[in-house]
Amino acid sequence: MTTAGEHLENLFRWRRDVRHFDTRAIPAEDMDRLFAMAHLAPSVGNAQPWRFVRIITPALRTALADHVDGAARTAGTTYSGNRQALYNTLKLHGLREAPEVVAVFSEEAPSAGHGLGIATMPEALRYSTVLAVHNLWLTAQSLGLGVGWVSILDPVQIREYLAVPALWHFIGLLCIGYPEQPTTIPELERLGWQARGDWSEHVSAL
Repeated sequence: MTTAGEHLENLFRWRRDVRHFDTRAIPAEDMDRLFAMAHLAPSVGNAQPWRFVRIITPALRTALADHVDGAARTAGTTYSGNRQALYNTLKLHGLREAPEVVAVFSEEAPSAGHGLGIATMPEALRYSTVLAVHNLWLTAQSLGLGVGWVSILDPVQIREYLAVPALWHFIGLLCIGYPEQPTTIPELERLGWQARGDWSEHVSAL
């Protein structure tokens, strides 16, 4: 019998940054569950600073995809030789295929929380929002969905496209949908871009 700990480890191992999606629609109740589970994340002062914006307008989605394509081409010029050749083979987003695209923002001055815990570290609000994204991501995996975090973009331009409030700090752009080929091996590792190191190399003691 699989233990709860083994189920959790399997969930972590199967959680991948997905770029290749099929176009099947996601049931409305599953999208509701993603946001509900995201909302269970811990947050500094219980401020709940996460703000999710679903991108449902076709023209807006196209504009975002075109923007990311341009940013990716520019980023590619920073590489050379074999690394550039490999970069050019990578699929860096699924903005045109994924059935759901969600922009994530963090409210910089939320009324909830009353400022607790952020007097000296206001960035803790953004860390809290990233925890909400992680909740959403693991929930997606439990439902057979994949998530791709798109970061090759200009945050200022994204904010202008979406016309969000001034105090919403951009965190990330998420593609959500059913993966074409679920796998426990990250695509960047499969393609030889970067393998995952040993966890012990990232832990020290003083």
